[in-house]
Amino acid sequence: MKTHLYFIPAFLTILTFSCQPKQKKTLKMSELFSDHMVLQQQHEVNFWGEYTPGQQLTLSGSWGAEISTNADTNGIWKMKLNTPDAGGPYSIKIVTRDSTIVIEDVLVGEVWLASGQSNMEMPVKGWLPNDPILNSKQEIIQANYPDIRMLTVKKNLSGSPLDFIEGQWTSASPKTVGDFSATAYFFARKLQQELKVPIGIIHSSWGGTVAEAWTSKGYLEKLGDFDETINSFNKPEFKNLTENTENWFKQWPTHEIPDTDEQWQKIDFSDIRAAESDFDDSYWDTMELPGRYDQLSTGEFDGAMWLRKEFIIHDTTVDYILKIMAIDDMDASYINGQKIGGLAGAGFSNVPREITIPKSLLVQGSNIIAIRAIDTGGPGSITGPMTISNNKGDNISIEGTWKTRLVAEIFNETFYTYNLKVGVSERPHIFQFHPNLPTVLFNGMINPLVPYTIKGAIWYQGESNVGRDEQYKQLFPTMIKDWRNKWGYDFPFYFVQIAPYIYNPNPSEQVSQKLRDAQRYSLNTPKTGMVVTLDIGNPTNIHPANKQEVGKRLARLALANDYGKKLVPSGPLYKQIKKLGSKLIVEFDNIGSGLAASFTGLSGFEIAGLDKVYVPAVAKIIENKIEVTSPLIASPQYVRYAWRDASAASLFNLEGLPASSFTSDE
Repeated sequence: MKTHLYFIPAFLTILTFSCQPKQKKTLKMSELFSDHMVLQQQHEVNFWGEYTPGQQLTLSGSWGAEISTNADTNGIWKMKLNTPDAGGPYSIKIVTRDSTIVIEDVLVGEVWLASGQSNMEMPVKGWLPNDPILNSKQEIIQANYPDIRMLTVKKNLSGSPLDFIEGQWTSASPKTVGDFSATAYFFARKLQQELKVPIGIIHSSWGGTVAEAWTSKGYLEKLGDFDETINSFNKPEFKNLTENTENWFKQWPTHEIPDTDEQWQKIDFSDIRAAESDFDDSYWDTMELPGRYDQLSTGEFDGAMWLRKEFIIHDTTVDYILKIMAIDDMDASYINGQKIGGLAGAGFSNVPREITIPKSLLVQGSNIIAIRAIDTGGPGSITGPMTISNNKGDNISIEGTWKTRLVAEIFNETFYTYNLKVGVSERPHIFQFHPNLPTVLFNGMINPLVPYTIKGAIWYQGESNVGRDEQYKQLFPTMIKDWRNKWGYDFPFYFVQIAPYIYNPNPSEQVSQKLRDAQRYSLNTPKTGMVVTLDIGNPTNIHPANKQEVGKRLARLALANDYGKKLVPSGPLYKQIKKLGSKLIVEFDNIGSGLAASFTGLSGFEIAGLDKVYVPAVAKIIENKIEVTSPLIASPQYVRYAWRDASAASLFNLEGLPASSFTSDE
């Protein structure tokens, strides 16, 4: 057999490749570019998407701007379109040789990104009954602001950067604003009232999350603190675990996670048979309650768990009361197959359960109580005591061993529903790709927004990083720099200092004030500003109700720094101390028209000598400085203020804005 060599002239080689068909792609754009969107005014705003490689697209705005480009070899296209002064509504058209997209009701104004954890996510309607928004009903009724638009990014997490999000632009009205981020809405409303232009908010937040989840891999690697977790994403065992997890869930029906309390109350997994008294639970697993019910031998879960227990009744002539201290997060409770009550929806995790059991549902002897408990995130637990009692003094403990069966599991923001016969032993070890892993929220909920043209960003987060204040001093500024680098410009970044809240009842073990101070430290990053909430917090609720004032103070920063309004942007910020014998003189920036004490006087100041043993100090305002002394400290070296979890504001400027927590021991 002979081998023949053929030589192809160069021009034929080129011809051969040029004749290869191009991969045809459908014209595609992010849902950021959709009806009711808001574009940044007086700017070259970014548009991007996918189309057939090499093919031309033309983008035009009804205000008269037009530009054309060709998709690159990968089918990616990008264009910048000049926007006019604030106004609208306009339309935008993207035209190709075979398709056209028209975007209607487009406004041009000011666009801000709002992000963070639960205090940013918290909607105008609140999370009732435990987490209300101040005057929420009235706020919703009066929310007739068609020029305020918000796009809420659907929750999504990913191990690698994504390009697209799910969400839709919505105008503020009484029908819609209840679901808007309260902090972001009140910020937008203040801007709109002052600037008289349309305001667009891209809202991308997730409750209970840490700052590293919102930061990209490249910037986290500069810190080195999260390398082990990040690198594990690429290890074979991680990929195998992920594949096994995905294969497990593929076999089960799905159920959407409810959006409203009403939907939670009506949720149905085709599982009601488990509540009936004659249901055979002999093959079910067991666990001891009170305690956590979300821990299985194959790993923790978020989802719905049935709990069943037999109890004995001797007297059926009276009604009984079921009492359980708390069920985190929700429940539906049944006696002998009949529902007697339960609390389902947001904000019920710490509410005591006290439910009447009608005597008509009970029989002498053996009875069955069945509870379907749902944990939507974090530890899922039942807190005792757990009793069934009557007014005759009978008190039946239902603590101890319960029969249990996992009936529905939350994975990647979806319920997967099991049948009642699937045992824990059949469930593999689930890798829960949770939202507190480094990079995963940046990948899924921030990267797809880049480079949508924004004026700036507002941020409310930090509660989940309490206890890691030294790390946060580096992490938070790194995240800000990361976002600015991705967008390609140093936009203003304004954030909310975490509010007073008792994280630990033991004063000697309280550390959230250190996180507040780490946030203050982050003001060293250029073009940032901080809202202080020491005067509007709630020591017993991590979600303060007065989001109106938070939004106004964020807007005040923007109005003063970015829109030319003559306003003092924030409250007093610690500048330096000077030692004067047995006194320390504390100087502040942002004193505005002058320093002022609260109506109860100055409090919360402490001083220490070289040993750093702090004692309460007497504080006085003298020539817009604070003089602090104590008869116990002859030669003070350090001062601190509001240095407890639940410290209250006592120092303000005359504009009514509170001073931040601080320590001079830096």
